[in-house]
Amino acid sequence: MSLLNQLFSRGVFGAKCKTCLSLAISRIKLLQNKRDLQLKNMRKEIAQFLQAGQEPIARIRVEHVIREQNIWAAYEILELFCEFVLARVPILESQKECPPELREAVASIIFAAPRCSDVPDLLQIKNLFFTKYGKEFVIAATELRPDSSVNRAIIEKLSVSAPSGEIRLKVLKEIAQEYNIEWDSSATEAEFSKKYEDLLAGSKQVCVEAAVSQAPSKQASFKSSPSNGAKTILPTDVNQASQNQQSPSHVSKSTLLISSEIEPSAKNGTAATPVSEIKTETISRPSDVLERARAAIASAERATAAARAAAELVM
Repeated sequence: MSLLNQLFSRGVFGAKCKTCLSLAISRIKLLQNKRDLQLKNMRKEIAQFLQAGQEPIARIRVEHVIREQNIWAAYEILELFCEFVLARVPILESQKECPPELREAVASIIFAAPRCSDVPDLLQIKNLFFTKYGKEFVIAATELRPDSSVNRAIIEKLSVSAPSGEIRLKVLKEIAQEYNIEWDSSATEAEFSKKYEDLLAGSKQVCVEAAVSQAPSKQASFKSSPSNGAKTILPTDVNQASQNQQSPSHVSKSTLLISSEIEPSAKNGTAATPVSEIKTETISRPSDVLERARAAIASAERATAAARAAAELVM
């Protein structure tokens, strides 16, 4: 029974593989003819843009042309691989492992199958190879592992990366030469040779500079008057006001002492001592000094609380 199963599975694999490969070859040929017409129309439109002086539009459209040309070239290589595998289907049936001479063609078809949605027959061929050679073989070709043996040209043509400026400039020159257009490519060459700065790093620097510039502005907002005309209260102003309110008695006493000391000196004809020296000589009681200090601290705390409340209202 095992021999019969093997013979039956071999026959099924060979029949399905031949059918799918034949359908893929015919479909690729139809797609190539269709893309030929599309490429001609697209190249003609770009030539009209160059002749009209609309180079920015031509620079964008040329990327689509390059993409279509790459797909067309990839289809041409895949068609050759499919024909090669179709001719070697009996060898694939007779051997359990993939033959070395067919490894590149089989791996390239597996790699291109999910990337060529216009040819669904390639996905069926990929499934057949999956059942024949196992999961690891298919994953190695799909993920481009070192031992995958996928054709290098297929990888480059089916790549989704944007074409370089040199390739775009080369295609534009070819189109201008094809349609006999006198086109000055200096502006386009300068545009393609530009090196754009990294905007991510620039945005971080802008954010840091903005934060630094906002810090002094917030400090200055406490000192500036609000828009409604109300005057904000600063801790220093409140401390000065409280000290001025609590010190009239002390000032009156000091003035009496100063006047009492200035009069004898004036009578004696001697020069009056400076007021700063007289103030240092006036010594008050320790208890009065402690009480005044406590009162000043309490008033300062109340003033800071009021200043914080006023600042919150302003913000």
